Amino acid sequence: MRIHKTIPGVLGSLIASLSVLALLLFMVAGVYVTATTREMKQLERGAKTGANVNLIARGQYIVEGVAACGDCHTPRDENGISDRTRWLKGAPVFFQPAQAVPGWPIVAPRLAGLPPGSDAEIITLLTTGIWQQTNKPLRLPMPRFQMTRSDAEAVVAYLKSLNPGGGR
Repeated sequence: MRIHKTIPGVLGSLIASLSVLALLLFMVAGVYVTATTREMKQLERGAKTGANVNLIARGQYIVEGVAACGDCHTPRDENGISDRTRWLKGAPVFFQPAQAVPGWPIVAPRLAGLPPGSDAEIITLLTTGIWQQTNKPLRLPMPRFQMTRSDAEAVVAYLKSLNPGGGR
């Protein structure tokens, strides 16, 4: 009789111990999976951030070194020097053509932070020279850019990285 009473007690204890062990393993595996998922997300964010930093740097090079957008889209001080505290914030067009040109713009629009169109519109403008909102080229003195799509995307990334209030 004693054996029959002892076996169920031992089996019960064994089952309870195995249940606790299984629960512990499940919890440890869950923590591992959660940690691994978190680490993967951090790595992905880091890769995206690194790629975004490179894209923005490329856009900055194009805007400042190649396209010279700041020449027209940044206000000038009394000495005619671009005011970097209001970088690409929009400005009066500081020169006039030698002969009258119908529709010559008075103001170059703000580009910093939120360019004056959607990403797709700005990319189309920079790759085709056509402003989608009017289906026409922009007025002079705006150059007719024919950038590659990747260059135009870099320019948009840079412009959007700028604080609309000025500076970076």
